[in-house]
Amino acid sequence: MSEILILGIIIIAVLAFFNREWIKNRFFPNEKRNYTIDDQFNSDKRDREKEIDHLLSKMGKNGINDLSAKDRKRLDELSRK
Repeated sequence: MSEILILGIIIIAVLAFFNREWIKNRFFPNEKRNYTIDDQFNSDKRDREKEIDHLLSKMGKNGINDLSAKDRKRLDELSRK
């Protein structure tokens, strides 16, 4: 009886190993799941707005001089979209 139990545990472990990607996606889905094109657009828009807000808050009281050249370029790119 114990041999059958051990064999069963080994089979379950092997099956779980080969199906680990399915198990991961089934029980721990990706956080950024968009169901429609509108959801994807809105998600991208929120991400852009968060990045713009971060860059604007980084400017602080001293204005645009607080931003690096890379940050200024990124802010310019985001403001065009």
